[in-house]
Amino acid sequence: MFAATLDTTIEFLKGVGPKRAELFQKELGIFTYDHLLNYYPFRYIDRTRFYKINELDPDLPYVQILGRITSKEIIGEKHKKRLVARLTDETGTIELVWFQSLKWVDENLSKGKVYIVFGKPVVFNGSFSISHPELENYPRPATITGNLRLQPVYHSTEKLKKFFLDSKGIQKLQTQLIEQHIKEVRESLPLHVLEKYHMISKKEALLNIHFPKDVKALKSAERRLKFEELFFIQLQLLHTKQQRELRFKGHAFGAVGDKVNTFYKEILPFELTNAQKRVIKEIRLDTQRGIQMNRLVQGDVGSGKTVVALMSMLLANDNGFQACMMAPTEILARQHYESIASLVKDGLVSVAILTGSSTKKQRTQLHKELEAGEIDILVGTHALIEDKVVFKNLGLVVIDEQHRFGVEQRAKLWRKNVIPPHILVMTATPIPRTLAMTLYGDLDVSIIDELPAGRKPIDTRHLYEGQRLRMFGFMKQEIAKGRQIYIVYPLIKESEKLDLLHLEAGIEQMRYQFPLPDYQISIVHGKMPNADKQYEMQRFIEGKNQIMVATTVIEVGVNVPNASVMIIENAERFGLSQLHQLRGRVGRGAEQSFCILMSGNKLSKEGKLRLETMVKTNNGFEISEIDLQLRGPGDISGTQQSGVLDLKLADLATDQLILQEARSTVMEILKADPMLEEPNNSLLRTYLAKRSRGIAFDKIS
Repeated sequence: MFAATLDTTIEFLKGVGPKRAELFQKELGIFTYDHLLNYYPFRYIDRTRFYKINELDPDLPYVQILGRITSKEIIGEKHKKRLVARLTDETGTIELVWFQSLKWVDENLSKGKVYIVFGKPVVFNGSFSISHPELENYPRPATITGNLRLQPVYHSTEKLKKFFLDSKGIQKLQTQLIEQHIKEVRESLPLHVLEKYHMISKKEALLNIHFPKDVKALKSAERRLKFEELFFIQLQLLHTKQQRELRFKGHAFGAVGDKVNTFYKEILPFELTNAQKRVIKEIRLDTQRGIQMNRLVQGDVGSGKTVVALMSMLLANDNGFQACMMAPTEILARQHYESIASLVKDGLVSVAILTGSSTKKQRTQLHKELEAGEIDILVGTHALIEDKVVFKNLGLVVIDEQHRFGVEQRAKLWRKNVIPPHILVMTATPIPRTLAMTLYGDLDVSIIDELPAGRKPIDTRHLYEGQRLRMFGFMKQEIAKGRQIYIVYPLIKESEKLDLLHLEAGIEQMRYQFPLPDYQISIVHGKMPNADKQYEMQRFIEGKNQIMVATTVIEVGVNVPNASVMIIENAERFGLSQLHQLRGRVGRGAEQSFCILMSGNKLSKEGKLRLETMVKTNNGFEISEIDLQLRGPGDISGTQQSGVLDLKLADLATDQLILQEARSTVMEILKADPMLEEPNNSLLRTYLAKRSRGIAFDKIS
């Protein structure tokens, strides 16, 4: 018989075997002993409290009773048999009932013996009973995982439960695993880090996360394991950033030339905000260091990120380089192109656009001009990453809404020059600080936290279905002033599962309330051909239609200053971030703009909080913090695809202090020992070597 270790395949753990091992792999991603050991409980049941039988209440979730079995019998016939036992303490009697494994339970249940019984009490025919209770001998045996005060509860699945791998089944395997292999657990954090924060060892942490001896021990285990999770995420991010700066040179933009100065002093039609000036200065300093810039610019809807990006691209042009800007959709790419082209209308630079709908003739001409260096700024969609798109000298890449692009898509742009171009990432989705540190921790972060002068805050109101006529009246008033209106619906067609006022019914209602030819209505949704969408949107932009009825395809990329009202139907069905993005489609002109959130009369607690938050504040960063608490990091900005946020214990909404400690500790370590050559950092060096598939990093010469 071979000696099992923590690297042993899970099927060799007693009680698992091939079939259960296959289920563990498919359902929970558990392949080895170590994987199981790092599969943590998601909550705990307090086993310190014993209830008396006369204290029972059907509203109690689970109870623990100490009593003696006074009788037991199997009653019923054939398939309707059940085992009924009576448990008695000094205050009364309760029935224990089993419908399965009757023979095994009967053989192992002794009349006259005292047991610890655990289960959910229910009232049946006026008396309390517990079905399929957990039984333990009294007193409990003293083992390494015995004398449980806090019982771990593990997530399971229906398929696992069919093989008796419910929470209790997983707990039994963890008990066996810890008793046999806990001594093999090796420390993963350097001793100086443990001492600095007075943290317990990895071995103690794992023991007490599964089988805590008390609440204090559980808290110590959670803090240690949360810190470790966040510490190693930050180590990967900050080490990657450090190595990139050491390895990759960058184009030095040494001069601020005629293009930037002419644009800023003679063409720019408005005054930059202090926030815009600060961010441009940060980019300017980054690009003159001779190291590749990797900077994230966060800015709320309408904060002026496009102008910051344009001035950065003009800086590249001033230094003899081309620049490009990649957007996730054709609508957004075209919007950026038109915005940039209108700002540099006096022929300051040559601006072109490349999207999926560009014709073959247009592409051929563009490829030729781009390679000859005749195009200064190229705006486009993922079409920019095609191998046929060759720049003469690409110096700066601007990526809008980065989370919508895959890693490989972005990397293809970086390889468009021998020396990688500077990277400027923009997002209009405000990201909570903790999420930004985790998701974009390898980037330098700039924040545009100021709106341009003259912008009036959008007046947001919440109306219920019964106030719909009031909404129609308000729409007519705004249209009479010459304004335009968006109405957004969550669905295109009626859903059997969701009772929503869908787009098609909404259009009929619009046409009844606003009979043609008095008002023109545009219709835009995701299933329309691109050409049709462009046609309808263009009509709205030109003011030919007063109302645009749409799905969330207009979330980004539509800029119509004359549109002053955003109506969101079934607003309770949208996430906070999406509501905020939709609201940002109005408020782009000098006139007062409005956002009306329509909802049903019955709202969940979360739905009500989302709508109240929208009415209360226009601050995207404040909204993002609440969104993080409500939804968790995985759903915000599509971040789940990154894989970075696969957190087992840490919660970015509540563990901000631990994250800050972890990040600052990594920064201190890398500053003092950039190559992690010191003996006390050997664990970290080993960890990074394993993460890079066994290839250890070497000194950068």
